[in-house]
Amino acid sequence: MDNRPVGVFDSGLGGLSVLREARRILPHEDFIFYGDNKNAPYGDKTEEEVARLSFSCADFLVRHGVKAIVLACNTATAVSCNEIRHRLSIPVVSIEPAIKPACSVPGDGKVLMLATLATTKLERYAALQARMPDPSRVINVPCIGLTDRIEKGIFEVGAFDDLLHSYLSPYYGIKVDAIVLGCTHYVFIGDAVREFCLRHFKGECKLYDGGEGTAKQLGRKLDEFDLRNNSGSGRVEFYTSGDETFYLPIFKKLIER
Repeated sequence: MDNRPVGVFDSGLGGLSVLREARRILPHEDFIFYGDNKNAPYGDKTEEEVARLSFSCADFLVRHGVKAIVLACNTATAVSCNEIRHRLSIPVVSIEPAIKPACSVPGDGKVLMLATLATTKLERYAALQARMPDPSRVINVPCIGLTDRIEKGIFEVGAFDDLLHSYLSPYYGIKVDAIVLGCTHYVFIGDAVREFCLRHFKGECKLYDGGEGTAKQLGRKLDEFDLRNNSGSGRVEFYTSGDETFYLPIFKKLIER
């Protein structure tokens, strides 16, 4: 048994959606969450900037004595996951957009992949899409500005209709079987996204995200390296590079949402 905490980081508050799943699946593990809110979002930065910031977040968690790290940011995963694994001697678990489970559902409708501009352009994501049974079924939708609004603490249904209209209006009326929330921030506005899409598209518009799969993979890695904590309290420490008086109360609220 290893009672050291697991580290989780994201470009901002979105990674809390992954942490929430990890706490549900691994209730005895303790966690440290680091949100790089000062530099959010990563999705509009160069690959060099994303790599530098991701290494800094990983180093922060290592200095706090974590036994494993979860990259709870799709952009950071695509840019820097392999290098972080190479640099560190502890397990590193990463998230990916959940297009595999979305595309595995039978149907003749499209799969909308909502993500940051950086994620949709990266080679790692392109390779992931190419492995799908029918890659042409996936419509990649860069959502510029969506993360910025979520980072302001806005989550209400209807509060994103203007942005969603600007991204999705070219596709109105088509059949949509699935919607992939390809940024961890988007999980917190899942109701807003689905309500909007049901008004403008045919089909089920079922939501998919990578949080649960990432949490299960974390559990497998902890078992593989004999790092599981079976008697911890599930405690979480929160840190941010941004304004603590603004973000820490939001972190604590979202983790229970």
